Amino acid sequence: MERSEYDYVIVGAGSAGCVLAARLSADPDVTVALVEAGGPDDDPAVRVPFAAVELFGSESDWAFTTAPQPRLDGRAVDWPRGRTLGGSSAINFQMWVPGHDADYDDWAAAAGEGWSAPVVRAAMRRAERWAGEPGEGATYGTAGPLWISPPRDPDATTADFLRACAELGLPPVRGGLAGPGGTGCALTPLNQYGGERWSAADGYLRPAMDRPNLDVRTRTAVRRVVLEDGPGGPRASAVETADGERVAARREVVLSAGAVASPQLLLLSGIGDPSGLREAGVGVRSALPGVGRNLQDHVILDLPVRATAPTGLAGAAGDAARELYESSRRGPLTSNIAEAVAFLRSDGGPGAPDLELIWTPVAFTEEGIGEEPGVTAGVVLLRPESTGRVTLAGPDPSAPPVIDPGYLTAAADLPRLVAGVRFVERLLDTAALRPLVAGPFGQWKPGLSDADLGAYAGGGLQTLFHPVGTCRMGRAASAGADGSVVDERLRVHGVRGLRVADASVIPRVPRGHTHAHAVAVGERAAELITEDARG
Repeated sequence: MERSEYDYVIVGAGSAGCVLAARLSADPDVTVALVEAGGPDDDPAVRVPFAAVELFGSESDWAFTTAPQPRLDGRAVDWPRGRTLGGSSAINFQMWVPGHDADYDDWAAAAGEGWSAPVVRAAMRRAERWAGEPGEGATYGTAGPLWISPPRDPDATTADFLRACAELGLPPVRGGLAGPGGTGCALTPLNQYGGERWSAADGYLRPAMDRPNLDVRTRTAVRRVVLEDGPGGPRASAVETADGERVAARREVVLSAGAVASPQLLLLSGIGDPSGLREAGVGVRSALPGVGRNLQDHVILDLPVRATAPTGLAGAAGDAARELYESSRRGPLTSNIAEAVAFLRSDGGPGAPDLELIWTPVAFTEEGIGEEPGVTAGVVLLRPESTGRVTLAGPDPSAPPVIDPGYLTAAADLPRLVAGVRFVERLLDTAALRPLVAGPFGQWKPGLSDADLGAYAGGGLQTLFHPVGTCRMGRAASAGADGSVVDERLRVHGVRGLRVADASVIPRVPRGHTHAHAVAVGERAAELITEDARG
């Protein structure tokens, strides 16, 4: 039976929210509510790795769209975000890609040694359970709730890509991508087990759902945090749902709704920049100018080419592939599509990478996955300097927020992207890949001028689905004056009983992918909340 009051109310059942619900409810003496706007993760497509593209625009997707981007020919960019148990980990491409040690140096500089590389990596190790050969995954954890698996049936061209990278000085990363980081290439580590997706809901939430002290509420949208005034300033006492119910929190409310919805909920609750709140028609309860700012995201530019023969994924939509998958969990439907990655520096020098290449054994065209034989190398800008913000369109909680990532507004971003394209041109001309390539697909072809590449990027650049930073971490002593929204223990500056724990608190976008980092934030948040309760 659902209660009306809990010790902890967690908003959002995504990567971090599932971790928190499982870790906090492990204490039988506390009660926990996990409140999720979406429904259960029972869409059959959630389970099938290759079906990730079918989930975009479905009921499991918030299906956000950005504001028109001036540097992208005025295009608005689709922003899929998970709206189901597991959040984006239930609709993503299942890539488990930790970052570089230098990323966590940035975190520690912003919020203290509690976010240093050893601490963050230890949080990831607690989450991980490597499913492959021990030597191949020597840097991963082995006893956590999240399975990390190598691709089950990678396409033959994926091995060609790895050989091509080695030809150009990017050797295979030994022991897995969970080590200290650097340049190199690897098969993509995947959140899969036995050929099926393994989301944060599978690993963390499902084993905890039968606990009598945990209530999981699906299809329950939250429209604001309820704040009570007191001698120490406002305190979060409950959340208010779309149907007017108040779900009270005796100890804390924790927002784990993601880099879009967490700042949106703070703003709707009157926590944010006073002038922006008034402009949106929301009363000011706590002045905190950093809310919604510092938005960062990885962008990807796909470079598709025709292939001399069909790849193994070409038949993924056929009956034979479906029968093979249903009988043995083998074949092309086990592919996450993005089967291998490589990390490099745009200047070719030593040090932490600023570019990633993603290899897909299909052609990504303007219409989606092309039917003609082809492959795609995607160039990812790992360390963009461009930033944007999330703001309210008005006081209506049901209205989507305004998402303006500010793509390519920083002068340094496009030249680095162009450097990545030049590397792909060399890659396609290696002995390993030259026999595979049959010519260009669409507007891009090797040898375009920098100006033409800029025009191509304007028409083709897309999100890699990794927004962070909109409730970024700082130090308690700053009280938000440094632009931060939460302190080093993820407590919202100036508001008691309220924390944020998801990718929005990350101060600088990591060189890895955000699912692994959101899980690590959830693990750290559970530690901090438990420590503070005991203290």
